[in-house]
Amino acid sequence: MGATMVKNGNLLDALPSQGTLHVVMLGLDSAGKTTALYRLKFDQYLNTVPTIGFNCEKVQGTLGKAKGVHFLVWDVGGQEKLRPLWRSYTRCTDGILFVVDSVDTERMEEAKMELMRTARCPDNQGVPVLILANKQDLPNACCPKELEKLLGLHELQNPISSNISTSSFTSSTGNIVGHSSSTTVGHSNSDNSTCSAKQLKSPQNAHEESRNKAPSLPVSTSPATMHSSQFTLNHNPYKLNPSTSMHLKGWYIQPACAITGEGLQEGLDALYDMILKRRKMNKSHKKNKR
Repeated sequence: MGATMVKNGNLLDALPSQGTLHVVMLGLDSAGKTTALYRLKFDQYLNTVPTIGFNCEKVQGTLGKAKGVHFLVWDVGGQEKLRPLWRSYTRCTDGILFVVDSVDTERMEEAKMELMRTARCPDNQGVPVLILANKQDLPNACCPKELEKLLGLHELQNPISSNISTSSFTSSTGNIVGHSSSTTVGHSNSDNSTCSAKQLKSPQNAHEESRNKAPSLPVSTSPATMHSSQFTLNHNPYKLNPSTSMHLKGWYIQPACAITGEGLQEGLDALYDMILKRRKMNKSHKKNKR
């Protein structure tokens, strides 16, 4: 990695925007990790095969604070025999991106076990975790509020005290949906935080249609931009209150569809913001110890 230009000697603040952040993408097999990785890389859907080992790609953020930031993403195979290797990839990482199949409730307990094992590893204490709730375009997909309970996220003690700012995105109708920018994210017990039955308007066979039309790896042509489906997250289960300082627990759930790309860049922005807050908190902690 080349030298980083530092202003006012503040390397800690300069590094995230100037250097490359290392992110590990984990999750059970068939969760959609590799599909998400190459959608982020090429901005198009690519046919993939189960990952035996890992894929590594440098992707760039395009939204919010993460715009222009480079992430080196390690996509590690999710088969049971490969999971013991996860720990080798998460050492000294800046963030963990855990992909969950929002429809496969039968394996949710298995996903919870692997997520907890990863997050509670001594090497990963304090590392921000983004839970990517994939396949939100399919019927019966669990919304973030349901996933929070199924994955037992309340059990994670990975504190980061901060206000998180995530990017909003707009549907084709022009209505802002998903997460709002420059607001505070926190957990809400309000009755208004119930899950919507439909979170995406894309057709049920979106996955099958995309696979039939998509090119296969490797890609030798320049990436083409696909038209996004209407991502209509009708209700954000995390109440946004810009006037109240909340306690971010070090994890965040981002609804997404890896095939269409909806929610992926928003997830990167949320993860980047958590990384920034963690570094600032660590810097402040070191100052206080002097």
